[in-house]
Amino acid sequence: MVDSIVKFLNDTGVAQFFVSGGWKNLIMMAIACLLCWLAIHKKFEPLLLLPIAIGMLLTNLPGAGVFHEELFAGGHVHWEMFKDHNFSAGLIDILYLGVKLGIYPCLIFVGVGAMTDFGPLIANPKSLILGAAAQIGIFATFAASSFFFTPEQAASIGIIGGADGPTAIFVTSKLAPELLGPIAVAAYSYMALVPVIQPPIMRLLTTKEERSIVMKPLRQVTKVQKILFPIIVTILVALIVPSAAPLIGCLMFGNLLKECGVCERLSKTVQNELMNIVTVFLGISVGATATAATFLKLKTLLIIGMGIVAFGVATASGVLIAKLMNVFLPEGKKVNPLIGSAGVSAVPMAARVSQKVGQEENPSNFLLMHAMGPNVAGVIGSAIAAGVLIAFFG
Repeated sequence: MVDSIVKFLNDTGVAQFFVSGGWKNLIMMAIACLLCWLAIHKKFEPLLLLPIAIGMLLTNLPGAGVFHEELFAGGHVHWEMFKDHNFSAGLIDILYLGVKLGIYPCLIFVGVGAMTDFGPLIANPKSLILGAAAQIGIFATFAASSFFFTPEQAASIGIIGGADGPTAIFVTSKLAPELLGPIAVAAYSYMALVPVIQPPIMRLLTTKEERSIVMKPLRQVTKVQKILFPIIVTILVALIVPSAAPLIGCLMFGNLLKECGVCERLSKTVQNELMNIVTVFLGISVGATATAATFLKLKTLLIIGMGIVAFGVATASGVLIAKLMNVFLPEGKKVNPLIGSAGVSAVPMAARVSQKVGQEENPSNFLLMHAMGPNVAGVIGSAIAAGVLIAFFG
């Protein structure tokens, strides 16, 4: 009886906190609680940040056994351990397979496509330039990261600059699976922190006069144009960058379900039920990879630091290219440089930030629809950039 009680006490999480390294778990639990606070109190993209925070909390509770890093050691799935009857895989171990096998990112893109209106991009094709400009952050960070990491790892870190979590996961799972945890957490965390990171950069690079520029309403886009757009983009991108086809194909498939008008049930399903389920699974499993042993390392901190550089450069590039465009555009057709920051793929958060900062200078200015053009162009751009990196280093 005494032995049973002693065994029970030794197996408790409290007792395991005193094992070597227990203080690291406390740090990670504190970070998880901070993310919960940001999601709930500050409302920083709670649909993403809260599942990540809970996954991070669960995986760092000593003895919980919901996630076992050894199953995915070296960046590979050790299927023999899943088949071992003497080893019991945890709940999140199973959910995490959707990340490792690249299933969740593509399903997320189907949902994103069904919730995206490409009308602003079709109405103002110049938005493509701003969406492409924001991808400079990806390649600039790739170049900088190459001094500290292998080319494959540097490419995976650079993709954080696209501010697109599913794309970051898709690229990293193929090029540098050993870095999937920290890169996924960094990508989703920065996506959630768009309202905090972008405004200071936008204000620094623009004048009050530029932030007050009023843009003319966009033209109406026909239904035929909206139906043809996803089909044409899929064909063109797949022919030029075949490795981007899975992401672009899923994105445009979801959009076609929405725009065609004959698949309303499917469109609603991928927008709601499918998107919500995959978001929960993806968020919790990504958060669970942020274990103390993996996360509290110099390399991980460097990845997080390079991620913020990528995001900052992407934001700045979009704003500066918009300012450059204005040099060549006639009066009355100039663009508000703030919409250039929306070229990152965080849809629709980045567009909302452009609207918010613009209205601070001119309350009668409405930039949201104009910013949605670069915003959705950024989604396409980041997927193409991902395909290019996979083609080079995959």
